Amino acid sequence: MNKKLKLMVLLLAVLLSDTTGAQKPAERSYDICIYGGTSAGVIAAYTAAKLGKKVLLIEPGRNLGGMSSGGLGLTDIGNKYAISGLALDFYRRIGRHYGKFEQWVFEPHVAEQLFLGYIRSAAIEVLYQNRITEVKKQGNVIQEITLENPFTSETGITVGAKMFIDCSYEGDLMARAGVSYSVGREDNKDFNETFNGVQLMNGHQFPEGIDPYRVPGDSASGLLWGIGNSTLAANGTGDKKVQAYNFRICLTNNPDNLIPITRPDNYHPERYELLIRQMEKRTWKSLQDIFIWSLMPNGKTDINNRNGFSTDMIGMNWDYPDADYRRRAEIWAAHTDYTKGLLYFVGNDSRIPEQIRNEIKKWGYPKDEYINNGGWSHQLYIREARRMVGELVMTQHHCQGREKVDDGIAMAAYTMDSHNCDRLVLDGMVKNEGNVEEGGFGPYPIAYRAIIPKEVQAANLLVPVCLSATHIAYGSIRMEPVFMVLGQSAATAAVQAIANKQSVQQIDVKKLQAALKRDPMLDGRTPEILIDNSDTLYVQLKGNWRSERHGGYGPDYFIAAHHPALTQSITYRPALLKTGRYDLYSYYPKQKNISSQTLIKVHDGRKSHAVVLKDAEIKVLGQTSGEWVHLGSYIFPAGKKAYVEISNKGADADVLADAILFVPFDLE
Repeated sequence: MNKKLKLMVLLLAVLLSDTTGAQKPAERSYDICIYGGTSAGVIAAYTAAKLGKKVLLIEPGRNLGGMSSGGLGLTDIGNKYAISGLALDFYRRIGRHYGKFEQWVFEPHVAEQLFLGYIRSAAIEVLYQNRITEVKKQGNVIQEITLENPFTSETGITVGAKMFIDCSYEGDLMARAGVSYSVGREDNKDFNETFNGVQLMNGHQFPEGIDPYRVPGDSASGLLWGIGNSTLAANGTGDKKVQAYNFRICLTNNPDNLIPITRPDNYHPERYELLIRQMEKRTWKSLQDIFIWSLMPNGKTDINNRNGFSTDMIGMNWDYPDADYRRRAEIWAAHTDYTKGLLYFVGNDSRIPEQIRNEIKKWGYPKDEYINNGGWSHQLYIREARRMVGELVMTQHHCQGREKVDDGIAMAAYTMDSHNCDRLVLDGMVKNEGNVEEGGFGPYPIAYRAIIPKEVQAANLLVPVCLSATHIAYGSIRMEPVFMVLGQSAATAAVQAIANKQSVQQIDVKKLQAALKRDPMLDGRTPEILIDNSDTLYVQLKGNWRSERHGGYGPDYFIAAHHPALTQSITYRPALLKTGRYDLYSYYPKQKNISSQTLIKVHDGRKSHAVVLKDAEIKVLGQTSGEWVHLGSYIFPAGKKAYVEISNKGADADVLADAILFVPFDLE
């Protein structure tokens, strides 16, 4: 049996053992019940269990990890500084799997194995294939939830708990508990925002002049498939339209691991006529002209939407958030049919350029991914569904730093991002509406009040995924690593509320913040020490360094302009609590026109060590705007005798300086 086949057999055994076990809860009541086995749900369950609580994790499907194991391998981060605790631990574990320190690009099954590892190591009970139907409350306290198993047709399964955490993408527990929520887009006037509501922008847009009618120029012939009958409202107008969903597609080009892309059931080639018309207006040179075709390890992909017509099924999901389970299944199936049909169409329709057809035919569904679902993802990308209206609503102003909170329990840093919400006719042409991509801000805190309902509605519920935010602020927050951080924070808060017999609204947030900082990995090991470039307590500058806000780690990083005659340096001097061996890392932003090499001096308290970073070698690493670069392992003494110095000595262009990280060996 070859290595690849052994891996597939092992993974299948793991998946089957974890998804075909008990279909009823082992107990009638738990300390903490978590609904939704997303990445946030797994981390929340692990956190609660490690803190000594009896936990039940309920997952309506058969797989854990949500989008993180469902194809979104090209992690949307924004700024790694925002990611902490067990979320960071997850990406470190991904890194170890691939022989690196951290990795944010990965195969779906690798992520799922790691999530299952968290579950097994903490002996967490998981109830698969059960979905919520009812919530029983006494006053503002949730007593129990009722479940049904659509695969066994069993109904009336009840689960009680002291605390509940809704980690689903849809917010189903929250909604059935009578908590206020929003669907769609607020009007800009509601929160004095500028990027909410209707937005007609150029991102992922059709070129000018694409005719919308089945017979070009003949409105009586009807609209092409995929174009709605909406009339464009004024910019910023609120509505109930939901940004488009799609699948993040994992394919492989390994012939030994490939299931060919064949004509799917319910194939309708007329659905892709807009793609042909887009192609006629815009030269199609490669698959990258219609897809964001990102490469993952071992010859795989994470494919996302690109341009006016692609994998996003615009306007076909508006009723999904509040739909019943039958209707949601129909929408899900329609997205599957559309996406598989699109892949087949691109590879087989005679109107597609031959080189494009030949290119996509080198790819197929991977045999070693989603092996309990025929090589197809178990998770539709529910970018946004319900959003709670909680104690505080996060808005565009929080993202951009104009409003700040003092009860932060996680950070976000991604661009305010919305995919298109509608496709309509404007001035006789096809146009997409709703795409927004607005950044230009650094990491910002997410309020604890944004993950808790108003106390009058629910006193023992936390909602870290469908949290309280406007549509456009949610577009910045809704990243998988952030959901994991919020899941850990929610579980820690739930444990605190149980211990003090309080509602989640009445806990001491300062104590919650301290707990998250004190033992972020929940293992009692020595915390790593981070010194960012702007930390004036531990950093000394010599020469002229300017601040650059975008592309680094944390709020900014420094650049020393090229001046051979001027000595320029930055010295990092940590206050180490104990003597020991540390792995030392420097964060290296990826920028153009940077010195081909950078000299770093590491002084271990007794002698100095010279490390030379080669720009060309570093830039090939990873997929993000910067990477941690290993500077070696050293025995550092307690106190402030050790230091790290980055200088312009021997530089042939500008020099970069960002964060330095000391990782104790007991964290390895």
